[in-house]
Parts: sequence; C-alpha cells; structure tokens
Amino acid sequence: MIKVGDTLPHTTLMEYSEVEGEGCSIGPNAVDVAKATAGKTIALFALPGAFTPTCSAKHVPGYVDKFEQFKAAGVDEIWCVSVNDAFVMGAWARDQHTDGKVRMLADGSADFAQATGLTLDLTARGMGLRSNRYSMLVKDGKVMSLNVEGPGKFEISDAETLLAQAKA
Repeated sequence: MIKVGDTLPHTTLMEYSEVEGEGCSIGPNAVDVAKATAGKTIALFALPGAFTPTCSAKHVPGYVDKFEQFKAAGVDEIWCVSVNDAFVMGAWARDQHTDGKVRMLADGSADFAQATGLTLDLTARGMGLRSNRYSMLVKDGKVMSLNVEGPGKFEISDAETLLAQAKA
C-alpha cells in the first residue's frame, strides 16, 4: 500500500471535459498523474463509486464547500478519484456542481487504485474492484499525508481532516 513519502504511481486517469480547450476535446481526456501533479499541491480524495449516498451527500460537497479554504492553505487543485468511467464522473460533476473547484477523475480500470494498493473488492456485491475511501495531500507527486477509512466509516477522509493537514 502507498504510504507517506511515496510518489504517486505513474498512471493515467480520465477527465470528462464539457468544453473544448487548447489540447483538449469535449469528452474524455487523459490526465497523466505524474505530469498533472508536478510542481503542485493536490488535495486528493478517492471514493468507491460515483453517486453513492454518503459520497454524494457528504464527501464531494465537503470539498466543494471548502474550496476557498484549501486554496488559502496553498492547495492548487482538489481531485476526486473513483473507479467509474469518465462519462459517469462528468455527470456526477454536473450533479455536484464541482466545476472549477474539484476535478472529477475516472479510474475506469482501477489501475490507479491497484497501483496505490488502496482497493476494495466488491465483486461479491456485483460491483467489482473499487477504490477504498481515503484522502491524501500530495506535493509535487509525493504523498505528504494519507487518511484511509475503515469499512463503513466516514471519519478521516473528509475535507475537514485534509484541510487541517494542508494548513499544518
């Protein structure tokens, strides 16, 4: 399992773009984790799946609501990573009003989750391999803090915990 001091795995996540921009088209676009974290401080949180009740009611809104506080604490970007496809993450972003505040990144094949060792096997429930619920503060691709939730918990992967770590 990834730990404090480790570098994030060199994987690719996908992000759904609503508007065409320089070098990006409308629809899914690749995000190279190493390049996207270089020289930045990232508040990253991961969830088992989009549109789940706790994640939609508490996790994502908590990070959206604290966006300005994260910026004031020196965080460049907030990332939400989930084992879903980019279209689902794009729809969830619209539903949660994350535009410009939280990047909703898809780990469709669970490559990032597997590379970090932070997987949750929900195959018996028909959901396959997912990501654990966790949060981490990342500086220049290196993990500075890591908060992994136990099953069924919502105590340390929330925005408050990670914001306190960003301010420290």
